[in-house]
Amino acid sequence: MGKYHALAEDIVKNVGGKENVLGLVHCITRLRFTLKDESLANDEVLKNMDGVVTVMKSGGQYQVVIGNHVPEVFEDVMPLLSLSEGNAPEEEKKSGKLLDRAIDVVSGIFQPILGIMAACGMLKGLNTLLVTLGLYSDTCGGYMIINAAGDALFTFLPLFLGYTAAKKFKLKPMLGLAIGAAMCYPAIQQSALSAAGEPLYNILSGTMFSSPVYIDFFGIPIISVDYTGTVIPVILAVWFASKCEKLFNKFIPDLVKFFFVPMLTLLITLPVAILFLGPIATFGSTLISEFTLAIRSFSPLLAGAVVGATWQILVIFGMHWGFIPVYINNVMTLGYDNVMMPFFACTFATSAVVLAIFFKTKDKQLKEMAIPNFISGIFGVTEPAIYGILLPLKKPFILSCIAGGIGGAFYGHFNFRKFILGGMGIFELPNMMNPDGTMGNIIVAFAGIGITMVIAFALTMIFYKDKEPAAVADDAANVSAAEAGASTANVSEANASAAEESGVSAKTNHATDKKEMVIASPLKGTVVNLSDVQDEAFSSGALGKGAAVMPAEGVIYAPADGTISAFFPTGHAIGMTTTDGVELLIHVGMDTVQLEGKGFTPLAKAGDVVKKGQKLLEFDMDLITKAGFSMVTPVLVANTAEYAAVIPVNKENVSAGDALICVQR
Repeated sequence: MGKYHALAEDIVKNVGGKENVLGLVHCITRLRFTLKDESLANDEVLKNMDGVVTVMKSGGQYQVVIGNHVPEVFEDVMPLLSLSEGNAPEEEKKSGKLLDRAIDVVSGIFQPILGIMAACGMLKGLNTLLVTLGLYSDTCGGYMIINAAGDALFTFLPLFLGYTAAKKFKLKPMLGLAIGAAMCYPAIQQSALSAAGEPLYNILSGTMFSSPVYIDFFGIPIISVDYTGTVIPVILAVWFASKCEKLFNKFIPDLVKFFFVPMLTLLITLPVAILFLGPIATFGSTLISEFTLAIRSFSPLLAGAVVGATWQILVIFGMHWGFIPVYINNVMTLGYDNVMMPFFACTFATSAVVLAIFFKTKDKQLKEMAIPNFISGIFGVTEPAIYGILLPLKKPFILSCIAGGIGGAFYGHFNFRKFILGGMGIFELPNMMNPDGTMGNIIVAFAGIGITMVIAFALTMIFYKDKEPAAVADDAANVSAAEAGASTANVSEANASAAEESGVSAKTNHATDKKEMVIASPLKGTVVNLSDVQDEAFSSGALGKGAAVMPAEGVIYAPADGTISAFFPTGHAIGMTTTDGVELLIHVGMDTVQLEGKGFTPLAKAGDVVKKGQKLLEFDMDLITKAGFSMVTPVLVANTAEYAAVIPVNKENVSAGDALICVQR
C-alpha cells in the first residue's frame, strides 16, 4: 500500500468510481482522466481535497492537478482501476469537440515519454556544456557514449511514438513499434536514397513542396523524407494501422489470426504511410513552418510577445501540448526552434511573481506556499504556482502574463533559439548554446531571464495587494431590516443572546468594530434550534453552526448572492458559497438521501451563479413525510471556523428572505 493510497481512493471515488474511468495517464503535475461522464465527478470535493491543487477540464480530459509528486499518486491510483497504464477499455469516449479530441490524442501519446525526453535533453545539454568548457572534445569516446544516451530517443523518436500511439489507438503495441522502426530503416531515409546518385526526377517543382524522387513503389513515386526524429507521420501511420488491424480481425480465421493479422497490417500500412501519410504530414509541417516564419518575418518582436503572453493561458487549458509537434519539427528540420522559444520567459515570469508575493504578503499560508512554488517554477514546473497561487489571486496571473509577453518580445527580437530538445527551466540553458561554441545565444537567454524576472517582480510589488476581508457598508441589523425583512431589534437581540456563548460583547457587535453578514432564510417555516435536530452530525455543530427550519412550503430559495458549489444528484442537499465567502449547506430533511431523488426537483446545478431569492429547488413535502422522513431542514455555515461568531436570529417563524443567521468576522 503506497504513501498516497488514501488520497488515491478519494480521487477515484470522486471522479465517479472506477466504472466511470475509461483511461488514465499523467504528466508532470496532473492526473489526466478520460471519463465516461464528467458530470458524475465531484469537482468541488476534489478541488477542496488535501493533496489536490485544482481540477481542470480540457482536451477531452478530466485533469486533477496534484503537483510534483503526481507519479507517486498515479502509482496508487492505477491499482484501483481496471486499466493498464495509459489504456482505456474497449468503450472509447467519442464526445467532445474535434480540437479537444486532437489535444487529447497528442498529449496522451507524448505523456508516457515526457520524463525520459526531459532527461535525454538534459544529458545532451550537459554534454554540449562540458565540450564548450573544454573539459573534453566531441571526438572522444566519453562524449560519444553520453551523446548516444541523450540522442537515441530523439533520433529514433518514431519507435517510441509508434509504441505509445499504438496504446492510444488500441493497436497491439509491438505492431506500433515495428511501424516506427520501419520508418527509421536506413533504406527509407533521404540520406541513404540520395547517396545512390542523382534523383530520377522532381515532383511539385517550383513550389515549397518540391521533392526529389530516387525510387518508386511499383511505379508510384516515393517522396524522399527522413523520418528519424519526426512526429506526425508515425502517429498517422499507427492510426491507420489500428483501423487495418480491426478490419482484418473481423475476416481472418482464428486459426491463423495470430500471424496473418499483423502481417497484413504491416503489408498495407507501411506502403500507405511511406507513399501518402508521411509526405502529407511533411507538407503540413512545411506549411506550419512557413506560416510561423512568415509571422516572424513581419515582426519577430510581436511574434515573441504573443507567444510569451499567451503560453500560460494555453497551459491552463491543457492546449500547449498541441504546439509541441511544431517545436519538435523546427528543431529536427531547421536545427533549432526560434518560434516557440519565447515561452521560455513565462517560466521565470511566474517564478518572479511568486517570489514577490512571498515578500509582500502577510498571509502565513501563502508565504509557506510561495517558496516551494518558486523553486519548482525555476526548475520549469509552473503548474503548482499557476493553480495554487496565481489563478486564485487573479491579478498576479495577469501580471505574470504581461511580464512573459515582454520577455517573449525580447527573445523574439534577438532571435533567441534552442538547438537541442529536452530540459526544463534552468536545465534548458545548456541546450541553448550555439553549436559552434559562440556565446551569443546563451547571453540572450540570461538577459531575457533577468529582464523578465525584474519586470515581473516589480509589477507584483507595485500592483499586488493582499486580499482584504469583504467589507459591509452598513450595520448588519439595518441591512437585514432593509433586505431580509428582519428588524434591527431582532438581530441585536440575537447578538446579545449569543454573546456569552461566542465571547463577543455587546460593544463589539457594532458595525464599527465587527463586520457582520446576514444570511436570509432559504425557505418559509418555523425556526428550530440546531441542537434540537435529531441527528448528531447536525446538532453537535460538527458540520457547522447555524439554524434549522421546519418547512411550511416545499421551495428552497437562494439565501444570498453567490455560486452553487455542490448540488447533490439526489436533490436533497445544496452547497453554496456567497459573494462574501460564506460557505453554506442546506440539507432538506433527515436521511432523505435514501429517497434517491424521489420528490425533489432541482432548478439549478453546481457551478450556477445565483441571486438572492432565486428559486433553487422544489420538493414534495407530502411524499417525503409519508415516506417516514423528518422534514426539518438545517441551514449551516460550513466554514464556521473562519468567523468570530455564527448566530441564529431570535425568531419563531420566518418567511423566505427573512434574516436567519448573523455571521460576524
